[in-house]
Formats: sequence, structure tokens, C-alpha cells
Amino acid sequence: MSVGARTQAGLPHDLDVQVTSLARDTWSWITGNSVGISLSVTIAVAIALLLFGLRTLGCHLIARGRAGDHVWRRTFARVLARTRTFFIVMVSAILVAEYARTPPTLLGVIQTLFVIAAALQAALWTRELVLGYVEHRVGEDQRSLGSAIGIIRLLVTVALFAIALVVILDNLGVNVTGLIAGLGIGGIAIGLAAQSIFADLFAALAILFDKPFRRGETITFGATTGTVSAIGLKTTRLVSVGGEEIVIANARLLDQQIQNWARLERRRVLMNFGIVYQTPPELLARIGLEAKEIIEAQPLATFDHCQPYQFSPSSIDYELIFHIESASGEDFINTRAAIMLAMLRKFAELGIRFAYPAQTTFTAAPDGTLVMPYP
Repeated sequence: MSVGARTQAGLPHDLDVQVTSLARDTWSWITGNSVGISLSVTIAVAIALLLFGLRTLGCHLIARGRAGDHVWRRTFARVLARTRTFFIVMVSAILVAEYARTPPTLLGVIQTLFVIAAALQAALWTRELVLGYVEHRVGEDQRSLGSAIGIIRLLVTVALFAIALVVILDNLGVNVTGLIAGLGIGGIAIGLAAQSIFADLFAALAILFDKPFRRGETITFGATTGTVSAIGLKTTRLVSVGGEEIVIANARLLDQQIQNWARLERRRVLMNFGIVYQTPPELLARIGLEAKEIIEAQPLATFDHCQPYQFSPSSIDYELIFHIESASGEDFINTRAAIMLAMLRKFAELGIRFAYPAQTTFTAAPDGTLVMPYP
């Protein structure tokens, strides 16, 4: 018989010997240490009941949860509710195993099972904490970002349970160096092959966490202005002012300067206009006061200043600045138009004429004196 055949034939025998030895040691431990075992079991049951109580508390908090609850309150409740029975049993057992003078063989089995339970439970708890943080950062946009949130949950779950599996195998004596190296090389290869996809994916995560804009907000990038209709894993979709849909990759969008019109609390309006040189200085001095009265008559407008600032070839130029205390584009358009019309009416009433590019021809009298072309 070959060596390999003898080894294979001896495996069942060795296993049978180990099981028999474990059963004999366990029986001897039970019969010889009944008082210590009874006390240890009592303590273990008390610990298990305490942990079961905490889990019940988490389930109760989830059941009583309201929409206005703080995100970390809900996350804490989910962490408690995700505590597994297997983990509770193994925690209770490992805490009293040494006090009960457990045989080394049985103690080794308990320690191994505890490592498995602890690694899996840690992955579950960490998953809930990470998802709670994501929920906190995303806020009210969860429904509109359902696909992105789903892929985040998947990635977090796969990563954490992969780490838990490596920890379990390492504690079981398996050499995981080659496994980790293989996973690293495979990850690099996948990353290089799907570089553009991952760039857009991480850009989507940046949009989720940094929130440069949200669904329903109007933004401008480059020469494009539109309202955000959807934020996906690879692209963001907008509806332009012309009505057509615009689809742009997330990474390309974040590489540009973005103007978010929805974050405005007030709008600053700069209005330049020119007055003809023939206007008397007394009327020129009244222009600022008249503009102030016109602007303050509008409920949404706040006057800043109105002053002449330069002598142009065809006009005396004024700078008028005021603010519209509304983020609404409709309020902005209506208020600006009302101010412009009021200025036209008031200036016509006062005899103040707006200037436009023009040239004036002067006629000379026989004695060389210039004859003015206007009264």
C-alpha cells in the first residue's frame, strides 16, 4: 500500500479517535465539575438574557421610529436589532468557559466558533454604521438616488464580509497571504479595465456626499443650463431650458465649474444706463434719489446705490445696483421689469433723456462762433 493510501485510510480513524477523546474529556469535565458548570451556565444565561434584551430594545426602537427621528438614533436601533443569536450564545460561552475549567479541546472549539461569530457580527454592525453614515450624508435625496444607494449597500456588504471571511480563515490556520495577493492583483486588473466606469461611480459618490446639487435644482455648467432630473451611477440627466434632455458623465460634470441657481437667497442686479450731456446738473443729482424711491416701492427689492461713474463719448454713465430678495427666477424677471418701466415713466416725467450712441454736428457763424444744434 502506498503512503497516500495509508494516509487516506488513516483519516477516518484519526477523526474517530479525536471525537472519542473529546467526548470522554467532556463527560469527565461534566461529572467532576458540576458546581462550577452550574454557576457558569447561570452566568452565561444572564449574559445572554441581557444581550437579548438589548436586541429587543433595538427592534422596539425601529418599530416606534418616526420620520423625524435623528438618523443616528435609527442607526443605533438597527445595530442592536442586527445582533445574531449565534453571536449572543458564543459571547456567553466564551465569557464563562475559562471560569468553568473547560477542557482544552472543548475550549478550542468554543474559541473557534466565537471567532467565526464575532467576525460575522462585526461585519453586520459595521455595515449598519456605514450605511447610517451614508443615510446621514444623503439626507432627503435617498428616494431620488435609489440606484446609487443600492450599489453602495452592495459594495459595503461585499467588502465587509470579504474581510470577515479572511479573518475567519486566518484564525482557522489557513494561509491567506496568497488569497489576499490574488484579490489585490484581481482588483487592480478590474480597476484598470473599468477605469472610466469607476471614475463616474466615484464621482456619483462625491455628488451624494458633497451635494454640489440635488434633484430638481437648476444648474449651469459650461454653456449649458438645465434642471437636474436624475443622478445615476454613471451619468446625470438634466432637462434644459429648451425642453430637451441632457445626459452627461458624472466625472466630466464635476470637472467643470458648476453654478447652482437653487442655492440663491437673493439676486444682485447691476444696471448701467447713460444720460445725455444736455441734462441740467440739478436733474443729474436727482437721478439717484428717484431710483432709490422707485426700487424701495417694490416689495422684493433692496436699494444699494445709484451714482454716475464715467463720462462716455455720448453719455454720462450711471451705475445702479439693487438686490432682489428672492431666489425665484420669476420674481427676478418681474421685479427687474417693473423697476425699468417705472424708471422710464419717471424720467419722462422729469424730462431726463436716456442717451444712445450719437454724433452732434456744430455749425459756425460768419464770425466763427459755433451755433448750437439744439435750443
